[in-house]
This record gives sequence, structure tokens and C-alpha cells, in this order.
Amino acid sequence: MLLQFNYKNFKSFKDDTILDLSATKISEFNNHVVSIANEKVLPVAAIFGANASGKSNVQEAFRYMSTYVINSLDYGDESDSKKKSKFFKPTPFLFDSTSKNAESSFEVYFIDSEKNGAKTYNYGFTVDSNGVCEEWLNYKSKSSRGDFKRIFYRNGEDFDFAGIPAKSRENLIIALEKETLVVSLGAKLKIAKLKFIRDWFVHNDFADFGRPIENFFLSQLIPEGFEEDKKVQQKVVDYFSSFDPSIIGFNVEVIKSEVDDADKQFRIDAVHKMIDSDQTTSIPLQHESAGTLKMFALYPMLQDVLSTGGVFFIDELNARLHPLLVRAFVITFLDPEINTNHAQLIFTSHDSWQLNGNILRRDEIWFTEKDSNGISYLFSLADFVDEDGVKIRKDENYEKNYLLGKYGAIPTLKHFDMFKGE
Repeated sequence: MLLQFNYKNFKSFKDDTILDLSATKISEFNNHVVSIANEKVLPVAAIFGANASGKSNVQEAFRYMSTYVINSLDYGDESDSKKKSKFFKPTPFLFDSTSKNAESSFEVYFIDSEKNGAKTYNYGFTVDSNGVCEEWLNYKSKSSRGDFKRIFYRNGEDFDFAGIPAKSRENLIIALEKETLVVSLGAKLKIAKLKFIRDWFVHNDFADFGRPIENFFLSQLIPEGFEEDKKVQQKVVDYFSSFDPSIIGFNVEVIKSEVDDADKQFRIDAVHKMIDSDQTTSIPLQHESAGTLKMFALYPMLQDVLSTGGVFFIDELNARLHPLLVRAFVITFLDPEINTNHAQLIFTSHDSWQLNGNILRRDEIWFTEKDSNGISYLFSLADFVDEDGVKIRKDENYEKNYLLGKYGAIPTLKHFDMFKGE
């Protein structure tokens, strides 16, 4: 489970920023807290804030880190122009001359499952427009309450591979490019400790429903085995039955691509009952409502993270979904009988209804706010202190107070006077 994500100098976030999923010592909804080894972890974090306040950039920072870890083997080699062009440069805070030319940093703390020993890992790196500046990996065992032990540390061309098998160290040094991460290369070289870190990032998923191109791509995803396995199709029907019981089945037709016979495309029809007989009729899935299509798009990733215990980042979870359906989706991660592998959901939303005190703990509620200099800040409701120096009580009406501006993180609105007549 993800314990903490730290980043700095990425897009609108200029300063050190922390998204902490460690449970604080508050009393509400203790059943949300997952206890692993010496850690108490939250399965959900909800991020609210005004448009352009930086909500999406929290996800983008974690997506950047994950993408770099998974793909950095493709970024190196000075002699290969194709590889060089793939180098995924970070986007620093651009409105400050120092930050604009400084490196960006990304760091995670996460804990492995009990069956794998419940070790806690600390992994991170800094990167600028020229490549990786620093990289580090540390761990501590379940029984340890002290400091982390080093697996490796990299600073430019200086390396400390104390926790890596001696026979693998030379191969790492020889093959490592300045744009490539040690973890990525180590996974390729089948160094178990490093492959484990890379695979942790692979098991996380992202969905950005505020981006039309990605929205279209997500709508084309189908669950594994869906095209031919009736049991898989029935599971999707059962999933739909919680919000759209009119769909009772699917008809799937495999269409061969004109470009490549091996590249399959699918026509999916949703099967419905006729209202005046026992017969059924079908319509193309793409003719279903936008909300139904969104839930269909979410299913493969939801299935994946629940089975692997990954982290699911969703930007604009509330878009085109009824608030009660969003609530049901969130509760999936809060229910230990469903979420047996401790998957986590981190989502952004404009739906203030989700702020009411009947579903989320104060430490599961986060806000983003941007100041007059264009700098974004991320803070938790559990840590928020009002103008009198008092923390927020659990019996407050979070939704009402948020909309009244008590916590900040709302837009500063003016009337659209530009449309007034002369």
C-alpha cells in the first residue's frame, strides 16, 4: 500500500508537496484503517479544489513518476536519436527563474503485503532536462522500528550499491545511461529487488476523464477474456446491475482489422429485455449513456487494482456519474470484504456532496489551492487549522463550510460583466 507520495517542482507545485495516506489519530470511521505491520494506512484519498488549482497535477506527478520508472530504458543512448527523442523531460514550475531550471523530485513510501513480509520501501529520484540527477532505494523490515537500510544510492556518476548482489553491480554501472533509472535497468537485468520496485509501479492504474483523447481510449478497453468468456461477461453484467439493471447481457463480435489480421477489434452490443414480451433486443454499447460507458471503461482497471492491490488514480471521478454511484464506487475500496488485497483509490472531484461526513474521514479529504503567484498547495482537512488556530471537528458540515470558503480551495468568482451592454 502507498503510505506517502512526495514531489517537488512539478507543474504548478513549486515547493515540497506531500500526499500522506497514513491514518492520523482521529476517531471517525476506524473501520477504514488498514493495519499492516507497524503501519495504519488509508484506502482512499479524495482531492477537491477549484478549477486550475492543481488537482489534476497531483495525479500527473504520480503518473510522471510511474511512467519514468516503467519506460526509462527507452530514454538513454546518446547515439540513438529515436531513444533520445523519447526522453520524458519533467515539467518544472515555470514562473520562477530558479525553479524553471532546477530538477524535479519524486518519492514514494509504500509497504508490501503481509504474505511478502510487510517490508516498507522508500524509493525516489530527481530528474532535470538532461537526465537523472539522484536516485535512491531504502527499506526496513516489519520488525524494525528504526531507520531505513540502504539498497542503493546514486548521485550523478557516483554509486553506492551496498544492498545489491556484487555480481550485478558491474553490469549496472556499465549499462546505465544518465536518462535511465537504476530500478528500470535492474528490472531488465532480473535483479529481484529492483524488479519488485518496478513491478509495484506497473500494478498502478490511471484514468483521466477530463482529457477527451484519454476518455476515448479508455472507452475502447475491455476486460480480459470478455470477448469470448461468458463468465467474464456475466461478471460485467453483475457489476452493471448495481446501477443499470436494464442490461442483461452482451453480444460480442470480433472484427478483423483491415491493417493487420492479428489486430482484433470488437463490436459490442448490450442486450436488453423487451418491455412487452419475453424477447430481448440489443443496441451498440456506444449508444448507451455516457455514465454507463464510463463505468464500463472503469471496470477493467478496477478489476486489475482490486486483484493486485494497486493504486488507482482517477481524475474527475464524478464526471457524468450520479453522486450515489460515485459513493458506491468509493465504498468498494472501503469494504474489506471486497477489497481484500488493500487496493487504494485516489480521486479528484468537484462534487462537494462527497464531502459530507457520512463517508470520508477528515484525513481522507484533501484540498488543492493556488495562490496569486500561480503556486499550488495540497493540504488535508485533518491538518487544516482555521483563523482561530482550531482544527476542524468531525461533527462539522464539511460540504457547507467548504462551499462557504472556510477551508479555502474554492474559486474566486466575479460576474461575467464583459457581457453587459455598453
